[in-house]
Amino acid sequence: MVAGGTADYTEEWRARFAQACPDMQVIAWHGEADPPAADYAVVWQPPEGFFAASPGLKAVFNLGAGVDRLMTMPDLPASLPVVRVEDAGMGSQMAEYVLHGLIHASRQFDRYAENQARGQWLKLPAISYEAWPVGVMGLGAIGKQVAETLARAGYPVAGWSRSPKTVTGVRTFHADTGFRDFLARTRVLVNVLPLTPSTENIINQSTLQALLPDAYVINVARGHHVVDEDLLSAIDAGHVQGALLDVFRTEPLPADHPYWTHPRVRITPHISAITRYEETLEQIIDKIHSLEQGLPISGVVARNQGY
Repeated sequence: MVAGGTADYTEEWRARFAQACPDMQVIAWHGEADPPAADYAVVWQPPEGFFAASPGLKAVFNLGAGVDRLMTMPDLPASLPVVRVEDAGMGSQMAEYVLHGLIHASRQFDRYAENQARGQWLKLPAISYEAWPVGVMGLGAIGKQVAETLARAGYPVAGWSRSPKTVTGVRTFHADTGFRDFLARTRVLVNVLPLTPSTENIINQSTLQALLPDAYVINVARGHHVVDEDLLSAIDAGHVQGALLDVFRTEPLPADHPYWTHPRVRITPHISAITRYEETLEQIIDKIHSLEQGLPISGVVARNQGY
C-alpha cells in the first residue's frame, strides 16, 4: 500500500511500484476511507490515525531518509519495523549542493554579484582552503559522502556524530564531549543530522558563538534544527557572515519570514536531494522480498535513537 501525500503523488508511486514488480498487488490509499488491508506500507507523511487503522502491517517504508514525522505519530506501534530509504541517489546530490554552497561562500561569489550590479570590474584575492575549515554534523551514509566530497575538494573537513565514526580524509569528533572542540575549529557548519529530540534546535546561539569568526551555515537536514532568531541575530551581529538554507520549520516558507529578504541568507525550496524513483523502487522491493524470506535488512530505524 502506498499512502500519504497528495492523490497524484500516491498514484504515481503506486503505478511505478506496480510496473517494477508486477507480482505484487499495489494499492494507493488517498485517505478517503479506512486504509485497505496490506502487508507493507510505503508512506510519506501519512495522516494521524493511519497506523491505528492498519493493524496488519509487517513493516512501513518511509519515502525519504528523514523519519522524524513517523517517530512522533502516537499510533505508530512500537513493534512495527520502520525502514528508511538509504541514500537512493540522495547522497551525491546533497554533496553537490553543499559543495556549491561552500564554494559560493569561500570564493566570495556574493561579492562578485554585488560588484556586477555596481558595474565594478574588481578581482578579489585568491582563497586559502585552510582559512575555510568545514564541520559536518551527522556522519551517516549521506553525511559521510558529503564530508568526503568536501575533503576531496581540498577543504579541511571535520565531522561530528553521536557515536565514533571513521571517514577517510576527515577528522572526526563524537558525543557531547567532542562537540565544543568540533565547533571551535569550524568556520563553515554543515548540518546533515537526523532530527531527534536531542538534535532539535542544535543550531542555536551557543553553537553559533562557538564557531570561528566570520562563519557560514549550510542546513540540508531539517528546519527544526535551527533556531531562526538565533541565526539571524548572529548574522546581523557579524559573527556569522551568511547562510544557505534548504529546509525550514514551516514549508513552504511563509511569505513574511525574514529569510526571504535578508541579504545574507540564501534559500532553496527543499531540493538539496530529491529522492530518485529507480533507486528507491529497487531498494524497497528488494527489502520486501528479503523480509518475505525471513532475511535481515538494512535501514531499519533504531527507535531509541530516532534514525
